[in-house]
Amino acid sequence: MLPKDPVMLLSFVNTQLRDYYSTLEEFCSVYNVQKEEITETLKSIDYQYEEGQNQFV
Repeated sequence: MLPKDPVMLLSFVNTQLRDYYSTLEEFCSVYNVQKEEITETLKSIDYQYEEGQNQFV
């Protein structure tokens, strides 16, 4: 289960992307979550996914 708090979600997702997944799509597939759900939640705290860095910045 993913964290509900956007700041905790940011930390969790970025750690997972850094350590285990080469793309956001791969992460979303494994966790069975829509990419838009993650990106919109993190956009609410002013973070966007940077594909080249494979993290939210």
